[in-house]
Amino acid sequence: MENSEQIEITSLLGDIRNYFSWHKDLYGDSVYLDYDLAALTTTSQERKQYLVRKLAHSIKNCQRCNLAKQRTQVVLGDGNPNSNILIIGEAPGFNEDREGKAFVGQAGQLLDKILTAIQLSRANLYITNVVKCRPPENRNPLPDECDACFPILQQQVKIIEPRYILILGRVAASVLLKTEDSIANLRGKVYDIFNAKAIVTYHPAALLRDPGLKRSTWEDVQQFQKLYQ
Repeated sequence: MENSEQIEITSLLGDIRNYFSWHKDLYGDSVYLDYDLAALTTTSQERKQYLVRKLAHSIKNCQRCNLAKQRTQVVLGDGNPNSNILIIGEAPGFNEDREGKAFVGQAGQLLDKILTAIQLSRANLYITNVVKCRPPENRNPLPDECDACFPILQQQVKIIEPRYILILGRVAASVLLKTEDSIANLRGKVYDIFNAKAIVTYHPAALLRDPGLKRSTWEDVQQFQKLYQ
């Protein structure tokens, strides 16, 4: 057998091994009963996009908590799953629930402006929330709702494999850093979560309520820019 043929076979076997390894981590043994042969020959970038779509399909009828009773749709996330930057907020709001995309309301528009100021956009990052369904009247998600959604967030992180994470708001910080400390006390530091470097700042919705927080948030995102650059 020619060396080139051996290399091709070895590469294909490696792709197959990695495919099943990733899927077992994400979905358990049941994946072996329902796999897509075409995904075995995709690139790493195509595979991430495929896995995000598959995850979105698998949770579209999620009934893990009571939020399922009132939501319009599950909001998994938005952006580029091949990015090494992940932004994690708290929960979808009215506009997100209606459109099925993360951060598309007033807070999302403000976030887009903030990201533009540090040379980021949804084309070069991925954005999601701790909770994937809108809480009634946009209240903060409850601990049991966060717990129900956390395995989904873990699956997203396994797919995306971010190196840098920006945490938005007290609820997200509480879940991800396992602390009840305030944003004022948590900001300005770098944390290690999900094998990535993370920074905490205020949620854009908080800036809409209290414009006085904008200066601190600007300092935080500048720190984040230095981190990912």
